[in-house]
Amino acid sequence: MSYRIGADIGGTFTDLVMVDDAGTAFHVAKVLTTPAEPDRAVLDGVDTLLAGNGVSAEAVGHLIHGTTLFTNALIERKGAKTALITTRGFRDAVEIAREYRFDMYDLWMERPDPIAPRHLRLEVDERILADGTVKTELDEASVEALIPGLREAGVEAVAVCLLHAYRNAAHEQRIGEILAEKLPEVAVSLSSEVNPEIREYDRASTTLANVYVKKIADEYLHRLEERLREKGVPGALYVMQSQGGACDIATATSLPIRLVESGPAAGALAAAAYGKLIGASDLLSFDMGGTTAKACLILDGEPLIAPEFEVDRKYRFKKGSGLPVKVPVIEMIEIGAGGGSLVTRDALGRLQVGPQSAGAVPGPVSYNRGGTQPTVTDADLVLGYLDPAFFLGGTMALDVDGAREALRKTVGEPLGIGAEAAAWGVHRLVNENMASAARIHAVERGKEADKLPLFAFGGAGPVHAFGVATILGSPQVVYPLGAGVMSAAGLLAAPLSFDFVRTMPAGLEAMDWAAINNALTEMEAAGRKVIGRSVPEDAITYRRTADVRYRRQGYDLTVQVPGGTLGEDSAATIQAAFEDAYRAIYGQTPTNVELDVISWRVVAAGPTPRLVLPSAATAAGDATAAIKGHRKIFRADSETMEEVAVYDRYALGVGATFKGPAIVEERESTVVLNGPCRATVDTHANLIVDMPTSAKGDA
Repeated sequence: MSYRIGADIGGTFTDLVMVDDAGTAFHVAKVLTTPAEPDRAVLDGVDTLLAGNGVSAEAVGHLIHGTTLFTNALIERKGAKTALITTRGFRDAVEIAREYRFDMYDLWMERPDPIAPRHLRLEVDERILADGTVKTELDEASVEALIPGLREAGVEAVAVCLLHAYRNAAHEQRIGEILAEKLPEVAVSLSSEVNPEIREYDRASTTLANVYVKKIADEYLHRLEERLREKGVPGALYVMQSQGGACDIATATSLPIRLVESGPAAGALAAAAYGKLIGASDLLSFDMGGTTAKACLILDGEPLIAPEFEVDRKYRFKKGSGLPVKVPVIEMIEIGAGGGSLVTRDALGRLQVGPQSAGAVPGPVSYNRGGTQPTVTDADLVLGYLDPAFFLGGTMALDVDGAREALRKTVGEPLGIGAEAAAWGVHRLVNENMASAARIHAVERGKEADKLPLFAFGGAGPVHAFGVATILGSPQVVYPLGAGVMSAAGLLAAPLSFDFVRTMPAGLEAMDWAAINNALTEMEAAGRKVIGRSVPEDAITYRRTADVRYRRQGYDLTVQVPGGTLGEDSAATIQAAFEDAYRAIYGQTPTNVELDVISWRVVAAGPTPRLVLPSAATAAGDATAAIKGHRKIFRADSETMEEVAVYDRYALGVGATFKGPAIVEERESTVVLNGPCRATVDTHANLIVDMPTSAKGDA
């Protein structure tokens, strides 16, 4: 019997899921994250899974990993000392950026500093034009003249981004060869390899971010691979990419920027897979962990893919305040705080939650690990939503008195209210913020949040989902069994895949179809080379898209492109796909406006693994028999502590039905049904909660 393991490192906990190829086993482990040595938590979790279930290390076929390590390195600026080499006259492009103020009324507006400081942004003599022709040949002497300065400055990484290198990479490639010869110990990334797309600032920013974390990725992933081998795990190590596909270590270490949003992407894949099972092709994924909460729209059974995202935002919820990273990513919005987010008061004395987090160390006050500031988890504990004796299945006791005292001092005393009222204020503020952000996210994509079921997971997601759904007016909330480790489960649903792009701007009415077909063929061949290292060639599939926009518009939409050889008759198909996409977002399309195609894309992918679901088959269908006790919780409608039934999730069999308010507990998460509702366990062991039609309001 062969097993697969998914391991997701979060800010507070590291989650692991192990399944077998036969689809009969689903084992989980949840351990505290070890920030100073992230792979230690993964290894501890693997030990827990293997020992706890009597599985030998030799039986592990492969492990898929998701991590926020590279995101954190970019935010905390803990990467390599990095320089930029660019075309003469353009070294300040990464600082000028887009000349765009994301907050025009903030006179002290901050922007993230470029990864390469100005004294390490260096120029060479060369010039390639927008059509790829060479105006000025590369002066190799100007490149070699930079070597002593790079060495003297102790530069550890170099990004090379020349003007229009996406059309002609020859000069960048030659600079790469010179650097490899003269500075072999220095990591190098070429923009023509990392992001061969139009838009100089975005391309340079992405290339800088990639090389900045390249050594971290190389050391970390190879160390984890080696330590797994030492434990006797023979299977391959794969890593989740931001767009929802897995890749091997060779790809991950050369292009680590593609891994930045790997953990949250896995959760979206799980939500999409579950949505298909329950017949909900459109839903709103709600993932709340220890540090952040994220929402993702699942439409037609697939998460939306965005062509870029931002890292190191100076203002957490303001687009444009971070560094652009031009790689495909599952489109999510960070909508609020996590369980470990700190509770404070702002300069005006108002209650504030996050963005700072207690993390795994020291953690919330209730963890008794040195934390002194209250968190969302502390508030939920004081409200009775969490059982202090059953956190993580009883393996970690929580200090409810310490949490209550911290909330009383930080919030209660200054505002003249009790600890429970302070905790309720925290809980309600978090729910309101998340519901507001989720609603805006849906509307921006042409959807109404109150028409979509909410799929809740993450360690803290099931605690807050009912309240968020009440505010949104959601018709239904879906709580999967094993919700607390669902992102780790999503890793096991990721196919091996890789994205390729070629920028070839032209009007749709005047396409050079021979050149386009040649570019698509080359990208598909490159896909066979990358994915073919792990998947038979006849099992690889290809998906084509194009970035299209109306002429003279600044940005584009990505639409599907037919397979096979393209020609004049393909233009009408592409135009129809673009107009459908444009109309879905903006409600209408202009007439008699020509279209331009900017870039062509290919996604090469292996087979999608079957997602093995946890089972409640041995449980009885009688909900009454699953009641494990009663306890008082803070009720949303009466704003008083009232006693409700507490259900054992593992004793709720298929068909079990009960009414809220109630608490449903499992080892890694707790479902809080804080109001009238009807809950049923479906055939896939999901807890389906039908919200009352009049539920929209406070929570």
